[in-house]
Formats: sequence, C-alpha cells, structure tokens
Amino acid sequence: MTKGPGAPAAAHPGRPAAALPPVPGIWNIANVLTMVRVLLVPVFVALLFADDGHNPKWRAVAWAAFAIAMITDLFDGELARRKGLVTDFGKIADPIADKAIMGSALIGLSVLGDLPWWVTVVILARELGITLMRFWVIRYGVIPASRGGKLKTLTQGTAVGMYVLPLTGWLATGRAVLMALAVLLTVATALDYIGQALRLRREGTAAERADR
Repeated sequence: MTKGPGAPAAAHPGRPAAALPPVPGIWNIANVLTMVRVLLVPVFVALLFADDGHNPKWRAVAWAAFAIAMITDLFDGELARRKGLVTDFGKIADPIADKAIMGSALIGLSVLGDLPWWVTVVILARELGITLMRFWVIRYGVIPASRGGKLKTLTQGTAVGMYVLPLTGWLATGRAVLMALAVLLTVATALDYIGQALRLRREGTAAERADR
C-alpha cells in the first residue's frame, strides 16, 4: 500500500535507536558540594562556640566556614540543573543542608545572646511551615522558588553572616537593618507562598471533582 505525503516515514532497520541520557550517579560534583555543606554544619557550630563564643578570632573563622557553606549552596543546585546531575539524593539532601546550616547559625547566635530569639523563631517557623506546605500540595503541583524567595535567602545569609562576625559601630547598625529586611522578606514571601499553595490546591481539587 502506497503511503501518502503526510504519513510517517518507516524506521530504518539498520539505524540505532536514540540513546537515553545516562542516569547521574550519587557521586557527582553537585552532590559532593551538598555533602560538604552538611559536614560543615558541626564544624561551624564548634567554631562559633569556641572559647565561650565571643573570641573575635574564632568568630572570624566560624564566619569563613559559614561563607563557604553559603557559596556551595549557590553552586550545587545550578550545577545539577545545567549538567544534568539532578538525583533523588540531591533533592532530599540539598534542602536539609540549607536548613541545617542556617538553623544552626540562628540558634547558635540566639544562644550566645547576639540575636533576639524572636527573629530565630520567625525565620525557622517560616522555613518549616513552607516546607510542610509544599508537601501538602505536592499532589497538585510544585510551588517554584520565586524571585522574592531567592532575595530572601540571599538577604538572610548575608545578615546572619554579619552577625557571626564581631562587628561594632555603624557596621553593627547596618547588620541590624539588614536582618530587619530579611525578616520582612521572610514574612512577605511566606504569605505569597501560602497564597500560591491555596490556589493550587483549590484548582487541583476542582479538577478532581470535574473528572468524577
């Protein structure tokens, strides 16, 4: 039977099928950076509390460990996406590493009396709440990170890093202002994510009822 001009061409018996992209292994550069960040958490905590936690030299070294952790956070996710190195391990370990280093810094600074506890509670409650909310609506879709969320993360990391350093004078005032901005962004982005989650769940449940 003769095929018309719109019919699909027959596969050539001798032509090999298109190869599937290789599945990335756990031991790739993105996951290694994530694991480095996890290992830096106890190192950072030990440095932060060294010599009663108020030795300027130890605090400077603690800041260096915190800065390295924040830098790895900037690169591991981007490398995973660009190089096709996204793995199930990375999806789980990356957010755990992020929250572990930030949470340990906030709690440590509050224990030392350098940061008000209410700031730590607001930020950590937001991070835990948004994480649980993402799981609550995951069957209906994924809430992507917004520009505001990325700005919040950058502001938080910079402000916390400045609190780790033994700053005085106008620099101490500047870090307080930056932390206030970080708290405002923390609350504002939380409200935005809550709105997205409620809308996503409402649309998802409506679609389920329509399919019945």
